[in-house]
Amino acid sequence: QVQLVESGGGLVQAGGSLRLSCAASGRTFSSYAMGWFRQVPGKEREFVAAISWSGGNTYYQDSVKGRFTISRDNTKNTIYLQMNSLKPEDKAVYYCTAAEVVTIATLGVDYWGQGTQVTVSS
Repeated sequence: QVQLVESGGGLVQAGGSLRLSCAASGRTFSSYAMGWFRQVPGKEREFVAAISWSGGNTYYQDSVKGRFTISRDNTKNTIYLQMNSLKPEDKAVYYCTAAEVVTIATLGVDYWGQGTQVTVSS
């Protein structure tokens, strides 16, 4: 069992930065691929970024490549999403995820956090 708790969301102006954190509980954290999804009202939840269990491989949605960076610290059971050059269209609830293998599909996720709101003003 893995429990995920996100933090770091908030309000930022377009062009600004935020760093999301996700603290995980469970002794097997380092064996899970981790990721971030996001959702806006009325739309399906979408993949944002993922990182392999070792941190050696990362994956991004095309719209965030070059602006967002996912990372993990297995000694702290924590992953991060550094978001730079934020745009109004990045506004969403961001969810931390854990899965046995890297996935870009919601069906592949084993565990979800409760979500943290990111708002970007224009």
